[in-house]
Amino acid sequence: MTPRSAEGLAVQALTWILSTDDLANVFMGATGASVDNIRTEAADPVFLASVLDFLMMDDAWVTGFCDSAGLNYEDPMRARQMLPGGDLPNWT
Repeated sequence: MTPRSAEGLAVQALTWILSTDDLANVFMGATGASVDNIRTEAADPVFLASVLDFLMMDDAWVTGFCDSAGLNYEDPMRARQMLPGGDLPNWT
């Protein structure tokens, strides 16, 4: 996976999150982002990394997204590793 393809996957994840009504509300509440913020930040790799961090907080979200996008369940994690901060160890 390349940084560019990781960004593309994160944009897909953002679109999926925002198209899932209950999850969109959780995302916007957790991040404090407004629709206008999301529009301007959607091209920022740091913001896209935070989208994947959010998605990976719940296995059901990961599987729901991956099933809808035809991706392997590990793909969001692989994409996250290619975005800013992804090279940091995860101690959880």
